[in-house]
Amino acid sequence: MCDCACTTHAASARTPPPTDLSMESDALLDALRAAVGPAHVLTAADGADLVAYEQDWRRRHRGRARCVVRPANTAEVAAVVRLCAAHDVPIVPQGGNTGLVVGGVPNASGTQVVLSLQRLNRVRALDVDNLTLTVEAGCVLQAAQQAAQAAGLWLPLSLASEGSCTIGGNLATNAGGTQVLRFGNARDLCLGLEVVTADAQIWDGLSALRKDNTGYDLRHLFIGSEGTLGIITAAVLKLFPQPAARLTAWASVPSLAAAVALLGLAQQALGPALTGFEAMNAFAMQLVARHFPALRPPLPDAAPYAVLLEVSDSESEAHARERLHATLADAIARGSVLDAVVAQSLAQAQALWHIRESIPLAQAQEGLNIKHDISVPVSRIPAFCAEAEALLQQAVPGARLVNFGHLGDGNLHFNVQCPPGADPAAFLAAHEAAINTLVFDTVRRYGGSISAEHGIGGLKADLLPRYKDAVALDLMRRLKQALDPRGLLNPGRVLTAGG
Repeated sequence: MCDCACTTHAASARTPPPTDLSMESDALLDALRAAVGPAHVLTAADGADLVAYEQDWRRRHRGRARCVVRPANTAEVAAVVRLCAAHDVPIVPQGGNTGLVVGGVPNASGTQVVLSLQRLNRVRALDVDNLTLTVEAGCVLQAAQQAAQAAGLWLPLSLASEGSCTIGGNLATNAGGTQVLRFGNARDLCLGLEVVTADAQIWDGLSALRKDNTGYDLRHLFIGSEGTLGIITAAVLKLFPQPAARLTAWASVPSLAAAVALLGLAQQALGPALTGFEAMNAFAMQLVARHFPALRPPLPDAAPYAVLLEVSDSESEAHARERLHATLADAIARGSVLDAVVAQSLAQAQALWHIRESIPLAQAQEGLNIKHDISVPVSRIPAFCAEAEALLQQAVPGARLVNFGHLGDGNLHFNVQCPPGADPAAFLAAHEAAINTLVFDTVRRYGGSISAEHGIGGLKADLLPRYKDAVALDLMRRLKQALDPRGLLNPGRVLTAGG
């Protein structure tokens, strides 16, 4: 999870906005009110509280919107895009505003229109036989999960923010979550999209087909583009049968290398039944216990790391429990696991996951911190973490590492709290840039990525040219120019002005 105050950039093709926007503002606002209804065009001048739309989730960046527009359907989204293009006004698409890289809030110029998709929240269709769910972009992830569950099916996309994040945002950032190991990222769970393009056309790509080899797969172009190439308004998602049983285990392990060994053992013994594999270092768990005393690890030992394993079984709970117990017993015999416990009920399983999901909140309670969302090949994670932590201690003695995340797919949140007693704000001001460089340079040496699941947004746009292949960047810029030549869609996100 990463956020910091940063200035976004207008795309190179745009001219600077005029200094006096009053006449143009009136004309645009009047047209937007006619398109979506006066109640759904919010401005500060009218007394609307725009904080929820202008401030990022971590409260480290507060922009200023020209207005917030809340269309109710895809046709209204297209009308808003058409009007903003006619007035040469940039648009910031926004879902649940739970993003962590300053990608869905306006900059400080007061010239950008925030296009909120929260009213596009319907479940359009559920096809039990085809195992698909068609939902609008503003549908909250939890609501989509519940729609699938009501039909006896399963949408295996699970995030800590699932009660507020939206499907459109999940796809725009190609969100990950706790079940990527088995089911992949949001991209892998999407069969089709509906998108409003920069020139206000509506692409109806809501295909429910698993095989469609008729040219370029445009769906994958828009997924992960963070609203810079088009605005996702609806999606067809893959569903799966509900497993007969889902079990969660907590294992104490002596090292990250032991955790990787446990992962290999579990994959070999459990196969596709292994749907989740999370790791947490001791300090991450200490923070949770400090700030949320009711949430304490189930094992009393102070092991360097803990692992959460989730198993989904299609046969029975007894079968799942037997396999999981056998796997953990084998791991203990091999020395990969010190001790383990298997949840005996759904409530116990939820309590274990609640500890993991509370780490970011505990960090926030501890104070401002430096967050990283990185990925490294699983086999290289132990060496990467050892080197990066040693370099961190050399650079800032006493800095505290909060290392946790989706070890099963190589994604870690390699986060840094200030030394005990230090002022968090002063720590960030003095060390954030240098620590980011230290971590990202080490990630590059180990063949990793500076963003695994959160995206680039405005936070890392300036850093991307340092860590992304030059040819890949050139192709990305050409795509942006082809699909949004005027640079009106989420300018300054992913790609900076002029490259």
